[in-house]
Amino acid sequence: MAESANPSSVGWTTSSPDMTAAIGHTPLIRLRRASEATGCEILAKAEFMNPGGSVKDRAALAIIDDAERRGVLAPGGVVVEGTAGNTGIGLTLVANARGYRSVIVMPETQSQEKIDFLRMIGADLRLVPAKPFRDPGNYVHVSRRLAEEIGGVWANQFDNLANREGHRAGTGPEIWAQTDGRIDAFTCACGTGGTLAGVALGLEDCARAAGQARPQIVLADPEGSGLYGWVKADDLSITGSSITEGIGQSRVPGNLDGIAIDDAERIPDPEALDLIYDLLIHEGLSIGGSSGINVAAAIRVARRMGPGHRIVTILSDGGSRYQSKLFNPTFLRERNLPVPAWLDR
Repeated sequence: MAESANPSSVGWTTSSPDMTAAIGHTPLIRLRRASEATGCEILAKAEFMNPGGSVKDRAALAIIDDAERRGVLAPGGVVVEGTAGNTGIGLTLVANARGYRSVIVMPETQSQEKIDFLRMIGADLRLVPAKPFRDPGNYVHVSRRLAEEIGGVWANQFDNLANREGHRAGTGPEIWAQTDGRIDAFTCACGTGGTLAGVALGLEDCARAAGQARPQIVLADPEGSGLYGWVKADDLSITGSSITEGIGQSRVPGNLDGIAIDDAERIPDPEALDLIYDLLIHEGLSIGGSSGINVAAAIRVARRMGPGHRIVTILSDGGSRYQSKLFNPTFLRERNLPVPAWLDR
């Protein structure tokens, strides 16, 4: 067994005021098979190791910290948000630690695991029909109206720049330090855009301070999203669909405004699923759908750049959050998606 890390070396404290000190400082894992297949170093930030089990813990903490600094959130207050699940989980846990209530609005189509977890941790969960953003019944609009009605603080993760600034101050510099500033490209998918935008800004800040060129920034996108076309041709047209949750957009969130994105990769579900299963069986990593999209995009970027480069991506959350979908042979067959033999025993 590896020796325990020195707490001071990874940002832990022994007298932190609440659980939020455990958010961030996640390890960077070398993906062996992807690296060997491409001749590059493909590294993935293990964001599933955050207390709430996802990268969205960082956005939740940044948004609540910002609301406290602005004086709009005080003990006993209420945080309201529309979410595909992970941001709601992060917000609820941070709110619990800080003495706030949380009201979470979520499309009823999201995984049962996320629904159950939100209820377990004490969120006031409101499930609504899944509707497009242009519809007033879309979960984001419902959450905004609900915040106004009850006098709560609307987190507004898609357009609240505190989201990306949390990654600019935290995730980006962490990746820079963990790679000793040797990084050629960063890629990940976008839901709110906060992770991609914030990491891009953080890496750019670090590169500028070091007198280096910034890494390439590549947006990963599932089918059924318009962001790939927006990057490639300023066209948000949508084709196809995806079983992934929490990523892909029919609009450009505020967090992506003004961000220099060099390229984009559109990843079909079968390609992502193959990698999800491969990482689980051969490298012991249980990851969710967006992580599969991210790893697939990193492999494509590596092949395009050629051997000898270093590409970093995000393992957004764990596979157990999607057991009833990604690891359910019946669900997969109904959608004509591949079912690995080991799962079909």
